[in-house]
Amino acid sequence: MKLVVFTIKRLWYAPETPSGFTTDGGFLYQMRGISELFDSTTIVAPCVRSENRPGSSALTGHNLSVVPVPFPYGGQGLRRKLAFPLWLLRTLPVILRELLRADAVHVPIPGDIGTIAMVVAVWLRKPLFVRHCGNWMQPKTATDRFVHHFMEKHAGGRNVMLATGGGDAPPSPDYPAVRWIFSTSLTQANLDSCAVTRERTLGYSPRLIIVCRQEEKKGTGVVLQALPEILKQFPGAHLDVLGDGAALPKFREQAAALGLNEAVTFHGTVPQDEVLRLLGAADLFVFPTGASEGFPKSVLEALASGLPVISTAVSVLPHLLGRGGGGVIVERDPEAVAAGVLSVLTDPDRYDKMSRAAVVTASSRSMENWRDTIGGYLRDAWSRPTRTN
Repeated sequence: MKLVVFTIKRLWYAPETPSGFTTDGGFLYQMRGISELFDSTTIVAPCVRSENRPGSSALTGHNLSVVPVPFPYGGQGLRRKLAFPLWLLRTLPVILRELLRADAVHVPIPGDIGTIAMVVAVWLRKPLFVRHCGNWMQPKTATDRFVHHFMEKHAGGRNVMLATGGGDAPPSPDYPAVRWIFSTSLTQANLDSCAVTRERTLGYSPRLIIVCRQEEKKGTGVVLQALPEILKQFPGAHLDVLGDGAALPKFREQAAALGLNEAVTFHGTVPQDEVLRLLGAADLFVFPTGASEGFPKSVLEALASGLPVISTAVSVLPHLLGRGGGGVIVERDPEAVAAGVLSVLTDPDRYDKMSRAAVVTASSRSMENWRDTIGGYLRDAWSRPTRTN
C-alpha cells in the first residue's frame, strides 16, 4: 500500500540526508515507525531552507519521500488566517494530486493542511487514518470542535480515528470507534538502556529537570518560582531547563532576578540522546504544565529513565502518573510545586517506590508497540495487510 501523510510539521531542506530533509521532535521517529507499515510513504509538508536547524535530525523511513509545499503565509494568528486562501489556491493541486496517487491517507492534526486533506480524503472515499495529537478533552476553537465532530461522525469502517492520550473511558463515549493511542519516541532499545531505578538518601543535592517547549503555559516559570523554597531544604539543588521557545529569554531574566543563576542551567534545544543523558543524570522531573497537552513525550522519557514526576492534572497525566504510581499531581502554583517536590525528595522509601513504578509505567510504551498497535487497527479496518512482504 502507498500511504500519503499530510502534516503542518515544518521540515528543513537537507540534501545530504537520504530523504533530503530534516525535522525535529517526536514526528521524526513516528514517521519512521508508520512508514514501516507500508510499501511506500509520501509526506506532504511545509519545507523551508535554513542553515539553522537546531535539534533536527535526518527524516528517514522505509521507502519514505517528501513532497514539499510552501509554508503557510503570514506567520501566526490573524495574518495567517487572512493569507490562508491564497496559500490554499497554490497548494490544493498538490494535495489533490497526492491524494489521488495514494492508497491510504494519514493525517496528524491539529493543522490546517491536515484538516483540509482529511475532508477531501473522505470525499474521495480513501481509507483514512487520523491521529489527533492535541488535548482531545479540551477543544478550544471552532476548528477544534469541527475536527472533533468530523472524527466522531466518520469513525469506523475504513476510517481509523485515534486520539492521543489515555484513560479508562474512551475519548468519546458516544462514539466508541474513536480510540485512544499513546505517544512515544522511545524504541525498545531506548527503554532498556535508560531504565534505571533510583535509590536516594536524604543527604544529597538533587538535580531537577524540565524538558519542553519554552512557553509560559508549559510551567518553567512556575518551577523557577518554586526553586527558592526547595533550596531552603536542599541548598545544593539544581534545575536543568531543556528546550527553546519564545519565553526562554523571559525565563533567563526571571532566574537572574530570583538570584538563581548558579542553580539553573538553560540548555536550549538538544538532540534526543542528550535529553536522555541529562534525564539519566537527574533526580526528579518537574512539569507543572497548563498547556493543552495530548500525551507529553518528555514525561514518558522521564518515567522511562526512572524519574518520579511532579506534574498537573492535564489531559492524560493523572491517568499516566496517578494510576501508575510514578508521579504526583499538584496544583499549578509555586507553593504546591515546591511542596510536591519536597514530599518526594524527603522520603527515600517513597522515592524508591515511585522510581520503580515509573519504569514499569513506561515499559509498555515503546515505539515498536505504538507502531504495531496502530498497524493492528489499520489491518482490522482495511481488511488487508498494510505492507506487502
